Amino acid sequence: MRHAHIHVTGIVQGVGMRPFVYREAMAHGICGWVLNAGDGVHIEAHAPGEALDEFVDALSEHAPAASRVEHVEVVDLAPGNWDAANERDFRIVASQDQTAHTTLISPDIATCDDCLRELFDPADRRFHYPFINCTNCGPRFTIIRSLPYDRAATSMDRFPMCPTCASEYADPLDRRFHAQPDACFDCGPHITWREASDAIIERCVELLAGGGIVAVKGLGGFHLACDAANEQAVCELRRRKRRSNKPLAVMVRSLADAECLCHVDGVERNLLAGSVRPIVLLRRRAAGNDVHSSPNALELAPSVAHDLPELGVMLPYTPLQHLLLAAAAAHGMSALVMTSGNLSEEPIETDDALAWEHLVAAGIADALLGNDRAILSRYDDSVVRVVDGVVMPVRRARGYAPQPLSLPALDNATPCVLACGPQQKATIALTREDADGHAACFVSQHIGDVENGATFDAWSAARTRLESLFDLAPAALACDMHPSYLSSQWAREQAREHNLPLIEVQHHHAHIASVMAEAIAAGRLAPDARVLGIAFDGTGAGTDGTIWGGEFLVAHLADFERVAHLRTWALPGGAASVHDARRNAFALLSELDLLEHPGAVGLLNSLDEQTRSITATMIERGINSPRTSSMGRLFDAAAAILGICGQATYEGEPAIELEAAAWRALDGKIARFPDDNVGYSTSGPSWLDGPDVLDQKALFEALLERIEAGAPADRLALDFHVAVARSSARIATEICAREGIGTVALSGGVFMNRLLLQLLTRELKYAGLAVLVPHTAPVNDGCIAYGQAAVASARLAQIASQ
Repeated sequence: MRHAHIHVTGIVQGVGMRPFVYREAMAHGICGWVLNAGDGVHIEAHAPGEALDEFVDALSEHAPAASRVEHVEVVDLAPGNWDAANERDFRIVASQDQTAHTTLISPDIATCDDCLRELFDPADRRFHYPFINCTNCGPRFTIIRSLPYDRAATSMDRFPMCPTCASEYADPLDRRFHAQPDACFDCGPHITWREASDAIIERCVELLAGGGIVAVKGLGGFHLACDAANEQAVCELRRRKRRSNKPLAVMVRSLADAECLCHVDGVERNLLAGSVRPIVLLRRRAAGNDVHSSPNALELAPSVAHDLPELGVMLPYTPLQHLLLAAAAAHGMSALVMTSGNLSEEPIETDDALAWEHLVAAGIADALLGNDRAILSRYDDSVVRVVDGVVMPVRRARGYAPQPLSLPALDNATPCVLACGPQQKATIALTREDADGHAACFVSQHIGDVENGATFDAWSAARTRLESLFDLAPAALACDMHPSYLSSQWAREQAREHNLPLIEVQHHHAHIASVMAEAIAAGRLAPDARVLGIAFDGTGAGTDGTIWGGEFLVAHLADFERVAHLRTWALPGGAASVHDARRNAFALLSELDLLEHPGAVGLLNSLDEQTRSITATMIERGINSPRTSSMGRLFDAAAAILGICGQATYEGEPAIELEAAAWRALDGKIARFPDDNVGYSTSGPSWLDGPDVLDQKALFEALLERIEAGAPADRLALDFHVAVARSSARIATEICAREGIGTVALSGGVFMNRLLLQLLTRELKYAGLAVLVPHTAPVNDGCIAYGQAAVASARLAQIASQ
């Protein structure tokens, strides 16, 4: 007989691990116990040697689907360290909080098929109960206060179980055995107003069917919902929310409905129907009577996503959402807009009273569908897309965060680095060195743009929550080198106050480092490798005092060299030229000495004489006109010059509309791009004499000539993409040959452009180069905190080894 202590680590709490261990113990004839602790799941087992070995193997091989077993440590116990009482049976014992809080916590899990079946079964006691769950699904991270994960440590602590639920909870053969959020109509949370929930849902759906807007409480915050086919309702939602053009996500009841709206491949289908259920950006089907329309396409209001080729789609992931969508279908509504419940640029609402004040009383929503279960962590919906068969996160939040990302293992690593992230699409990151040498990085959920007090408060709350839950005490700080970012200012203050090391990381180096760190940790890149990083985005403080964004960097994790970049031009008014792409385009053509070109007449006519005069004066005298090398601003300028989009009502709108125009030129065949032999313009940037500066004059001169010749704007948008991709690949190939580099890493918000990413990746691979793109962190600024953590860890390890 063997006596052993077994320690299981990873995502092993809130996923039915203890009930699973109990059942496996019964199946293998194991005596002993299992408990939750702050550092994972602990088991003491007594059994014949062969049975114990099979039991240990089963812990990894047959673990619950929502779990992630990272390590199983088995230590044989001497006879004196074993209580003979444990040889009689196997039991689940009370959790302990005497160990370090190093275990991982499961994200929230979408409603499972078993619960869904019960939800719509009139004979089931939980028929239409909006909070149905079991050990395989339901809320997790958004309701937890502290570790270990037990009901008393969650927002369910105020709901004592009724005898029937308590019996299920205690029955090892029941699906709800030790399901911490287990509840029913008699003992659990209720949707607001505490009357029969069917009546509330029917009232809500009647309001939606009549064109109303409802604030609906979800797992991590409120949604604003309306009928996605009602143009008047969608326009009214946009007006009230102050979100004039930015595309809205929709929720549909089934995969079949999603496929009536969009093209859905196998990978996308799994994402839509899986346990996370993020918003998936899908290629839209055409609806209507034109040659490209689909007879089965569902009609949406034009204002949901305007003419963009992609649509954000998700399926229900809570019981309440399933009930709402079922009731909506009975009223003839096949899709609901489900957008974040907030005023634009503010954090998503999580508290019922504040949601009433900020959403209903403020006139944004007509009614509020809340509940009495508190949300303890604010989480937006995650957003993903599939590019060339690979899942790429766009916004990492519900269902993914705060699952840790791996970092390269380093000698002399700092125990914990707090990376404070960027200004836009902010996240924070905290590193941890585990006892087995594995380096983990806890990246928070998407927080938003840290540009006001409310969002900075949300940033601070996310930071303190991660520090508290995982017992992390930062020994060093990392931040963006930008002088005025709120998070960077906070980091500098904290470093001075607490005498902590501070690593300031250049924005685009953080972008490339995030891709490198992921690849090194996954074994796809050597730890000491150099890569050529192509970082294309809108804004990042450069080391020379200009605004970078069209960068070619030869990079290690710890440092980089800027080897090429776009030719700079003035950005009159700074942020004003970001919002008004016409001013940016005017300044660019002025820099390139192309304002007098006949093809520029349309742009000049779109600006009144006073604006042209003021802008020219600002450029000439250098008044509030920082220099930029931004590829994002280059795309904005092209959109304005082509008359596609001159002013941004949301971040990146001109560039997004430019991509949409390019896809229209491909007749909506979004997965295909031009071959080399079909005559697309290949005019593009070329090298200047002297420093490695990419000059865009030839590209824009060709663009203006073709405008003058009457070429369609959509075709020119496609030509622009092709030219930028081919020119960038040509320059990258030259640099890699010169530097002896075989790998190119791509990052930055411009690569949210699916067409550019696919074109450039193809060109680089044709040139024989390996291409790295991010798979676990977003390609946009959502990766910056992770990249900062990687850079800071590498630099601090270098310093410690000297």
